[in-house]
Amino acid sequence: MNIFTHIRTTILETLHELEESGKIPSGLNTSRLVAEPPRDPSHGDAATNAAMVLSAQAKMKPREFAAILAEELKKLPIVDQVDIAGPGFVNLRLSGSFWMSCLKEILEKGDSFGCSDMGKGQKKNVEFVSANPTGPMHIGHSRGAVFGDALASLLEKAGYEVTREYYINDAGAQVDVLAHSVYLRYQEALGKEIGAIPEGLYPGEYLIPVGRQLAQQDGEKWLDKPQEEWLPYFRRFAIDKMMDMIRDDLSALGIEFDVFSSERSLVESGKVEEVIEFLRAKGLIYEGVLEPPKGKLPDDWEPRPQILFKATQFGDDVDRALKKSNGFQTYFASDMAYHLDKYHRGFCDMIDVWGADHAGYVKRMMAAVNALTDGKAKLDVKLCQMVNLMCNGEPMKMSKRAGRFVTLRDMVDAVGKDVMRFIMLTRKNDAHLDFDVEKVKEQSKDNPVFYVNYAFARACSVRRRAEEMFPESDLSLNALANADFSLLTDESEITLIRRLTDFPRQIEIAASAHEPHRIAYYLNDIASAFHGLWNKGRDNTELRFLEQEKPEISLARLALIEAVAIVIRSGLGIFGVVPAEEM
Repeated sequence: MNIFTHIRTTILETLHELEESGKIPSGLNTSRLVAEPPRDPSHGDAATNAAMVLSAQAKMKPREFAAILAEELKKLPIVDQVDIAGPGFVNLRLSGSFWMSCLKEILEKGDSFGCSDMGKGQKKNVEFVSANPTGPMHIGHSRGAVFGDALASLLEKAGYEVTREYYINDAGAQVDVLAHSVYLRYQEALGKEIGAIPEGLYPGEYLIPVGRQLAQQDGEKWLDKPQEEWLPYFRRFAIDKMMDMIRDDLSALGIEFDVFSSERSLVESGKVEEVIEFLRAKGLIYEGVLEPPKGKLPDDWEPRPQILFKATQFGDDVDRALKKSNGFQTYFASDMAYHLDKYHRGFCDMIDVWGADHAGYVKRMMAAVNALTDGKAKLDVKLCQMVNLMCNGEPMKMSKRAGRFVTLRDMVDAVGKDVMRFIMLTRKNDAHLDFDVEKVKEQSKDNPVFYVNYAFARACSVRRRAEEMFPESDLSLNALANADFSLLTDESEITLIRRLTDFPRQIEIAASAHEPHRIAYYLNDIASAFHGLWNKGRDNTELRFLEQEKPEISLARLALIEAVAIVIRSGLGIFGVVPAEEM
């Protein structure tokens, strides 16, 4: 339960009662009424703008309206105190019984606590990774992979029906380069001297076994064949092997996709040409000459007529080419067909996760989706900035196997899946991220992976001690949900309950903004509050979690600690991270 949604509903019910009693006019438009945390926590637990947005309709002064509302809200059992601030804001301080009911709810719901119906089952497509199928995934891909997967999980937690999709760019020049590189390794496997890898081909050692497999499978069949015969075969074989490698890399990171879509299949099925004709029928296509690119001109640039899409009508800076002067379709035309295909599959809400180097492509793609769907579909592009990979503050060396980069698998092997996933989500996606493979292993407060995991492990250790201390007691979640929470009176205990209760709201905020890193921040705050309470109990024996002579308060505190474990486990679950029970 998002408590602020609950409080807003309670305020609306109170307003209805005031209308029925004639204290305020009926028929007020409450659509702009909100209940939210006050900017200054010292002002209370919740604040509402009800008087500010309704007083004019009621033909009252804001503070006059606020006074009537406040008087009624004071009667509610969940409210301890009501204050009017400034021009008419109403601040609420909620009762201890309300917070204890929230703690009970966490224990009763268990791992489903935080789930929201905000999405109401609406379909969302999250397309991420989509790395060119030309080799193993590198560390740069990992950030978008983790971000996209966590975002999908976050949206599912918020009540959306999510499809994880990978778009295989298997129709461009880069896959022909891949095929030529594999053909070279095929020749090498058959004993041919290939010398140094020519400039422009992929030099990585990962292609050696692919060439060997072809040699074992087909022998010398392709050695004397012309390129037009071997190229399609080698291209398909190489793409399949690279996608197997990519799937394996992603699996090591705990990522599985629902759908793999192929660019080549779109081209070969004629869907790209269909898009061009569709736009032509709408009067959005013309033949023209683009302005030269800004800055230094490429040596081979020359003005030439192309088939252009009127992208500027839909918010882009310039119109965009769909066909080159030689008649070949552009990548952009294929991307338009792909997004229209997603729309035809029922996705009116699409999220694309790209690397920051694609920032210049955002406007044209948003213009395309707008034009192709008559504004009925939404596209949100999330750009992931680079990862600065270091070891004790020094740049990491490149991978010999990969040829030119550090692979994703290198990092999973070095630090583990869970550490890698969590660290990738500790910064907003469009901010640069420093990833030091040694520092992420440190056991300190400055390492968020350790800090949050340690809180969970501590909670588990208290649970184990409780089982030893109270062997005859029922310590199930159901039993703990019925503990005497009125014994939890210390301010630090109440503060922790408040923060735990905020989990559903944090889920909804993060899901609405498409920002899973907010959950990492929230979990760090929960860990901090819990560690603080732990340390307070070491200094003050009255606040110890477990005391043999005080079973009732021990059970109440154990219930609070179980709630901490539930929220941390649930939050880390969104990230695909399994919390450590012992450290």
